[in-house]
Amino acid sequence: MVKTLSKVVLFLYLFTGINAQGFNLPSKGIQVFNLKDSSGRNQATFYSEARFENITGLTNDVLGEVSFDLKDVKSTLKGEILVSTSSIKTGIEKRDEHLRGVSWLNAEKYPTIIYKIKEVERVDLIEDNQIKIVLLGEFSLRGKTKLVYANATIKYLLENETTKTIMPGDLISIVARFDLNLSDFGISNSMIPNRVSDNIQIVANLVGPESK
Repeated sequence: MVKTLSKVVLFLYLFTGINAQGFNLPSKGIQVFNLKDSSGRNQATFYSEARFENITGLTNDVLGEVSFDLKDVKSTLKGEILVSTSSIKTGIEKRDEHLRGVSWLNAEKYPTIIYKIKEVERVDLIEDNQIKIVLLGEFSLRGKTKLVYANATIKYLLENETTKTIMPGDLISIVARFDLNLSDFGISNSMIPNRVSDNIQIVANLVGPESK
């Protein structure tokens, strides 16, 4: 009985997301994916929940590149995501001017926000072509770089008649989520403490084809 239970536990350990390294798909070696979409599908949003006001920012000026081996995403994933600082909109032009200004994002001096992947700490297999991962990356904002954890879902789509209507070739879609504190990047909310929270939630949605 004990041996049977041990075998069951071992089976579950080996064949669940706990021990996953990547997708349950045949390896094609290292593949490179271009996350640049001129149609505006890519987007990044930030959300600030403060005492008197909730603010949502949005940009479609998001691009990047990632590479990995399908069977071993944990060891091989590399890449970065870039956002144009001045492209972020909150729905109020005056507020956007302040956002781009020297006291906040300082878009003129620091035109690009960057998240660079450093390592993958966990991979969970959701479906044969879909994984959830925990990332550690370098987030660069306003001239400062900090290590930031992110949770991401990656879906791999083999080229078919449906995907061809979006882009040619095999595709990946990525949804990444993480939090950060503005104060870690030299941004203070002391001028309007009840309207902007120090803690910001960020979500990035990207899609891109394999580079040929």
